[in-house]
Amino acid sequence: MEAIYVQDSGKEVRPLYRGTQVVWYIFYVIETLLIFRFLLRLIGANPDAAFTQFIYALSLPFAGPFLYVVPAMQVAGSVFEWTTLLAMLVYWVLAWGIVRLFVMGKPVSRAEADVKLQKQDAS
Repeated sequence: MEAIYVQDSGKEVRPLYRGTQVVWYIFYVIETLLIFRFLLRLIGANPDAAFTQFIYALSLPFAGPFLYVVPAMQVAGSVFEWTTLLAMLVYWVLAWGIVRLFVMGKPVSRAEADVKLQKQDAS
C-alpha cells in the first residue's frame, strides 16, 4: 500500500482567525460611519445634502443609544458631538472584548496551560 502525503500549502484558515477578522471588520465599518458622522457635524455640513443624510441615517442606529448622554457643544453651525466619540470608544471596547473571548476559547495543550498557570500564580 502506498502512503499519501499531503503538503501543507499554508492556505488553511483557522475559524478563530476568521472570527476575529469578522469582528474587526464590522468594528471598522461602524467606526468609519461614526467618524464620518462626527466630522460632518463638526464642519457644519448641510443636513439637507444627500450624502449627509445618508451618513446620518446609517450611523444613527449606532450613535442613537449615546445621543443624550453628554450635551453636544455647538458654535456657529459646528457641533462637537461628544456622544459620537463615546460611542466609538464603547464599540472599540466591545469589539476588543469579543475578540478576547474568541482567543480565550482557543484550545491549549496541557503543557502550555501549566506554564501559563504558573506565570499567573507568580504574579
